Amino acid sequence: MSRLNLLEETRFEKLPVSIFPDKEIASKAVAAKIATIIRAKQAAGEKAILGLATGVTPLQVYAELIRLHKEEGLSFHNVVTFNLDEYYPMQPQAEQSYVRFMHENLFDHVDIDPANINIPNGTLQPEKINEYCLEYEKKITEMGGLDIQILGIGRTGHIGFNEPGSAPNSGTRVVTLHDLTRRDAAHDFGGKANVPVKAITMGIGTIFKAREIVLMAWSGKKAPIIRKAVEGEISSDVPATYLQLSDNVEFVLDQEAAAELTRFNTPWLVKDLIWDEKTIKKAVIWLAKTLNKPILKLTEEDYNNHGMSQLATEKGPVYDINIHIFNKIQHTITGWPGGKPNADDSQRPERRDPAKKRVLLFSPHPDDDVISMGGTFIRLADQGHEVHVAYQTSGNTAVWDDDALRFVEFAVDFGKSVGQNTDGLEKLYGDMKSFMDGKSPNQEDIPQILKVKGLIRKGEAIAGARFAGLPDENIHFMDLPFYDRAKKQKKVSYEDDILQTMELLKQIKPHQVYAAGDFADPHGTHKICFNIIHEALRRLKATEDWISDCWLWLYRGAWHEFDIHEIEMAVPLSPQEVERKRFAIFKHQSQKDRPVFPGDDAREFWVRAEDRTKETARGYNQLGLAEYEAIEAFVRFKY
Repeated sequence: MSRLNLLEETRFEKLPVSIFPDKEIASKAVAAKIATIIRAKQAAGEKAILGLATGVTPLQVYAELIRLHKEEGLSFHNVVTFNLDEYYPMQPQAEQSYVRFMHENLFDHVDIDPANINIPNGTLQPEKINEYCLEYEKKITEMGGLDIQILGIGRTGHIGFNEPGSAPNSGTRVVTLHDLTRRDAAHDFGGKANVPVKAITMGIGTIFKAREIVLMAWSGKKAPIIRKAVEGEISSDVPATYLQLSDNVEFVLDQEAAAELTRFNTPWLVKDLIWDEKTIKKAVIWLAKTLNKPILKLTEEDYNNHGMSQLATEKGPVYDINIHIFNKIQHTITGWPGGKPNADDSQRPERRDPAKKRVLLFSPHPDDDVISMGGTFIRLADQGHEVHVAYQTSGNTAVWDDDALRFVEFAVDFGKSVGQNTDGLEKLYGDMKSFMDGKSPNQEDIPQILKVKGLIRKGEAIAGARFAGLPDENIHFMDLPFYDRAKKQKKVSYEDDILQTMELLKQIKPHQVYAAGDFADPHGTHKICFNIIHEALRRLKATEDWISDCWLWLYRGAWHEFDIHEIEMAVPLSPQEVERKRFAIFKHQSQKDRPVFPGDDAREFWVRAEDRTKETARGYNQLGLAEYEAIEAFVRFKY
């Protein structure tokens, strides 16, 4: 690509952006940049002053630096580090401490002098914080300033812990954390209530003084805030936009984090395209939504005024394009998610044969099935397909302690009422109560408690699946080992999970598989569960004939739906079916009202699910299609 074309393609971007195929390659590139600085400073007999970040984003950068140290002789003897931030208050040995994070993920594995490590002190008395922050700034200045500052970015647009409202000339100081930042950290602390309200952070002014600034972001979860930071107006509402003022900044992204930049999300606005079916569909839907017009009312003038004149010229007349895309969207709608028997299936998302299919619905947690695709689940059973559901994990971390006690109390009382010996249950209750009374935030439960919590969720899942119409023998609890193993180990093997999944697939030999397609958080349980399914199917494809006739459909959770241009099967729900789905969700009583890990959405799961499916239905209607009460959406994954 010529420099002129590149400038045109990136004209909405207000700072340099480097995009890599994945975070592994990107992390190695950033680590190489840091290593180059360290070696250059060593050659000059000087110290390399590094500004470091914590969190998931830089983990593989640190892993690569460790590899370079152990395998290629990269020494850290001349390195001085200053970390961006630390929660306040925070003890250095605490599990969530950034002191502990840095030692476990970098410092303990290289030859850095401990005296050269600087991390904000989370144990200070309040009256000493201001003086400490001034000294932190002074020390950076006395060392000659930062040679490079590594940054991540939060969903509020914060860099370090410089939350919305931070000034561009701010220095190291104590700050109050944004509620969204605390919600994002809730899982690490065992609930938002345990996340510190404050933190000590380098200021934006401090970051700006670095001779080089590298901001990294991975996954689609960061894509919306990356677009604001790169293409938006400079604003204290998104502190990362201040980086547009620096001449020494680079954003390093994987493809998913870059996905909402104009050159990828709406490329017709910045360059000529090769217009394939996928791009045409996306562009026409975008134009209709932008103008709030039904697709069949879009005009040539609309195309010309919104960067789509090339499409109109090459593929027009535009009304023919409109009709073609309208029909493609209409053909995604089906009341027969298992295929309609004895019907022409050439324009339908699913095959008609066999008329009665074997269906395997994988649910990462015990409630994802009914929350995410409960209406389709019920309809598949109603239409006579052999439907199986497989709950991949126990979900035993997402039950309140008092609910676990309540269930054991019931078991004790019930046992006594029928004349059973309850000594063992009473001892269990005592052990649980004693542990919970002294439990610290985010402390792992003892095995007995995890077992009780897992049984609670198992009972709810059985009730929900029965309500959907499944016989007990079609309800499978996999309890994949990775889920509990990951609570104790940083590096987890998934081989036994894959083998177990392969065995279940071979047992059922499904024509349809449904799996959670929530990929925004690559470290989430949903993504891990999908990877296990995908690998199991990939391996089976080489040995099992039935695999060639097995289709994999992805569904999304209660938070975020597929965009309409992505949807390949849309299952409309009547008001009565929406109500049935709601009742299936209600079977999961431990997750109702206030679940342990609600994410950043205060609505109950059933409300989120209904709002999401109703919003999808409204989106179809606004494009000029029929008005439905709700729509559940699916994308076929080719493996």
